[in-house]
Amino acid sequence: MHIEPGVVDGAKLILSYATAAAGLGYGAKATLDAVRCDGLGTIAMRSATTTMLVFGFFEILPHYPVGVSEVHLILGSTLFLMFGLAPAAIGLALGLLAQGLFFEPADLPQYGMNVTTLLGALFAMSLMARRVIPERVAYKDVTYRQALALSFAYQGGVVGWVAFWAFYGRGFGADNLGNVAAFGGAYLTVIVVEPLVDLAVLAATKGLHWLPRGAPKLFQTRLYRPAA
Repeated sequence: MHIEPGVVDGAKLILSYATAAAGLGYGAKATLDAVRCDGLGTIAMRSATTTMLVFGFFEILPHYPVGVSEVHLILGSTLFLMFGLAPAAIGLALGLLAQGLFFEPADLPQYGMNVTTLLGALFAMSLMARRVIPERVAYKDVTYRQALALSFAYQGGVVGWVAFWAFYGRGFGADNLGNVAAFGGAYLTVIVVEPLVDLAVLAATKGLHWLPRGAPKLFQTRLYRPAA
């Protein structure tokens, strides 16, 4: 979902700084809430883990340019289900920044747009999770249908934001419409694959109940225990 350089440039980049600030601000609020609930050390550990995972997703997993952006298997719903909203948001923001700093400096001017895309989709998906996963269900027990709904919300959010930036930067010409359509179509494969990854990872976590009760909690509590 890396917006290609030049899609939005000049004074139009100011909007991306504003949306990024809003997204990071909402993420900061979620982080403060998580720290109050689980403690600074636990959230820091989860966030460090998600940052490394996101960096690996961007650099190691297959990705390819399509139209106005790149198709990545970001696994946003997996991060959310395993680690929680705040660590997922921190990991996406810092993992994306690390990739730009160390491997793709040409992407840094687009950081505001890219982080807005990732975080905006994540926050929308977290709202969807409240609707499709009952409070009595632990995340390890989600069904494929529920995981598919989360993946659709997250990846749909990514496609929606990328389309917005593309039309904002280049308008509604035939070439741009075709490039956006190609990007959206390519993401259909991710929407199908991501729930399968979610279920496989969640199934693997079901065998981790042996961890000592006093050990640091790498995964969020909701993974194993219902909210109500």
